[in-house]
Amino acid sequence: MPVLTSVAIEGVVRPGFESVRHAFEENFAQRHELGGACAVYRYGEKVVDLWGGVRDKETGKPWEQNTMVIVNSATKGLAAMTMALLHSRGRLDYSERVSTYWPEFGQNGKETITVRQLLAHQAGLFAFDEPVDRHTIADLDQLAIVMARQTPAWRPGSRQAYHALTLGFYEGELMRRLDPAHRTIGRFFRDEIATPLGLDLYLRLPYNIPNARLATLAPPGFLQMLRGFPPRLALDTLNHRSNIYRALIVNPGAGVYLDPPHVYARELEVPSGNAIGTARGIAHAYGVFATNGHELGLTRETLDLLAAPAIPPSHGFHDQCLHADAQFSLGFMKPSSAVPFGGPCSFGSPGAGGAMGFADPDAGIGYAYVTSRMGTHIAGDPRDVALRDAVYAVLPR
Repeated sequence: MPVLTSVAIEGVVRPGFESVRHAFEENFAQRHELGGACAVYRYGEKVVDLWGGVRDKETGKPWEQNTMVIVNSATKGLAAMTMALLHSRGRLDYSERVSTYWPEFGQNGKETITVRQLLAHQAGLFAFDEPVDRHTIADLDQLAIVMARQTPAWRPGSRQAYHALTLGFYEGELMRRLDPAHRTIGRFFRDEIATPLGLDLYLRLPYNIPNARLATLAPPGFLQMLRGFPPRLALDTLNHRSNIYRALIVNPGAGVYLDPPHVYARELEVPSGNAIGTARGIAHAYGVFATNGHELGLTRETLDLLAAPAIPPSHGFHDQCLHADAQFSLGFMKPSSAVPFGGPCSFGSPGAGGAMGFADPDAGIGYAYVTSRMGTHIAGDPRDVALRDAVYAVLPR
């Protein structure tokens, strides 16, 4: 039965996936959706491609087929894909020390940190002690000096703390050192993933993308945010000394990607938070990782490692920034009882506000959801969860 909504829903679903369209319509009628898109690939075939609503709350402009939007920390999964390609090409060993590839990194207590520990948020490098602003981020040589001098907050490998913004910068420096062409992570993603697959997806947004193609994110109100976050996390966002405040809100702060004249900053890379693209592009990329990855030259060894369970630090998966259990492995989030998605072998990344992308190798699924209205749920936005539930309800058991 169609849902009663005044919002025009466009796109297609393959026969058997009509319930996903129904859930997408319900998001507008019942879950306060403003605008967004959802896409699903199964065994390499696009089975869901939906969009609708408003891309900009201030102007009321509609969400269109090729509208792109920032996905915040869902970016982390895309950056992790570049590390996986380096692994498949024999240039990166997840078990190797970071300092093997980046000698200057091996100081101030970071000498024994492995790539695996860094990518699992177990290095204690979730914040910068030295000032870091947009100018520092744009000067990658200077940023590398700052990162090399940083001291871990505790013994690496002992605890987990969400590297909300810093993780991507460390990945970016590894990329510059391991790629034979010394490309940035954004350039590598464009050349080696987005262009071969024909994706509308960027880790470094160029100036030639018109503003009219970009959706904005309508933020939640202050009270809505406080009600949506777990109490301790909500309080920590107001505490200038808390881990999450230092990791996400300041130095450089999550808003570093904003540039009102251009909607989002151009030719700037924040590889943990400023990917901009379509749900279709994200789902397609994950769809390749969910199957055999041959389009990108991924090896079975790499794909098996991505599907494997996360390895906890010595003090367990309780996150010192999020105040909750979360599991990370090789740059991706893994499903857990606290943050369930897909199947046990899935890997992906949610983004603040509701965006989500993941691969499920067992089901051959690449999934993505993006939105123009930020939510406040940490363990799964209800709009995203409804769509995922609809997808999995139609899959053979």
